[in-house]
Amino acid sequence: MTSLTRRTMLKAIATAPAALPAIGAAGAVIGMPHVARAAEFELKYGNNLPLTHPLNIRAHEAAERIAKESNGKVEVKIFPNNQLGGDTDMLSQVRSGGLTFFTPSALVIATLVPVAAINAVGFAFSDYDQVWKAMDGKLGAHVRNAISKVGLHAFDKMWDNGFRQMTSGDKAIGSAADMNGLKIRVPVSPLSIAMFKGLGAAPTSLQFSEVYSSLQTRIVDAQENPLPIIQVAKLYEVQKFCSLSNHIWDGFWFIANGRAWKGLPADMQTIVANAINDAGMAQRGDIKALNQSVKADLEAKGLTFNQPAPDSFRAKLRDSGFYGEWKGRFGDEAWGLLEEAVGKLA
Repeated sequence: MTSLTRRTMLKAIATAPAALPAIGAAGAVIGMPHVARAAEFELKYGNNLPLTHPLNIRAHEAAERIAKESNGKVEVKIFPNNQLGGDTDMLSQVRSGGLTFFTPSALVIATLVPVAAINAVGFAFSDYDQVWKAMDGKLGAHVRNAISKVGLHAFDKMWDNGFRQMTSGDKAIGSAADMNGLKIRVPVSPLSIAMFKGLGAAPTSLQFSEVYSSLQTRIVDAQENPLPIIQVAKLYEVQKFCSLSNHIWDGFWFIANGRAWKGLPADMQTIVANAINDAGMAQRGDIKALNQSVKADLEAKGLTFNQPAPDSFRAKLRDSGFYGEWKGRFGDEAWGLLEEAVGKLA
């Protein structure tokens, strides 16, 4: 087991912010600082991101804080970079109790709790102010309550996974009209596929490993991903334009096995929850800074950026029936809470 200090972790992010998603492939178990006595509660946390990603850096800080404030009674061991399997594996493990904590994206946990995908409704959020108003407010509470019904505990603060942006090869995407017939790669997600069909595009679901070659050979003309993924996959080599569309926002729910969480004494629950929620707030700022540095790097590599207004996209999705369909799937209550934060959609 490799034990990393806070200084080591922070130095990693400070010295190579633009390469964060690609670093740490070897992975390690992040252990806690030496404590005077054995922990009474040993908690395992798994995730799918490299050691130097802001999520792991801030999680390590939270683990250090928990050890200190609990006087060594609680120890959190972090298993990054898919060490314990993929998202499906870790979701199964946290449900069974093999893992104490896991941070699935909303789209991953939506396989168990469908309403959890509501934050990924197309063009719902214009900016982070709207995101956090919803997810730190009534909509987030509604989703957390739904998560609790499948035997999991979700902490109050979501961690950031970023807005998704569109890249294209022939011309910039400036309005919904530019989506007509566009051959765009999308992940295997019913919500994403429905959104792009509603916009008049021709979405194709491909594994991420196929994206670069498919753009290069013009099987598809466009794709969509958060900026750090566009950078690390070198998609700027086969794409000319990037539209900062913010068409989908996704985040990580920090979840715990319900039985393990209830098994912690109340004072230990307070220490753990405060540390995890505070770390999540700090991670949000890290992602904001990371996106800014990545954008500058991509511009230097020749990618041309534009920022389309969401109005035409929303209008087309409304006219196509997309919002009406997904309002029915998520339910009137959840949809109403979404619209309280972002305004009328359906």
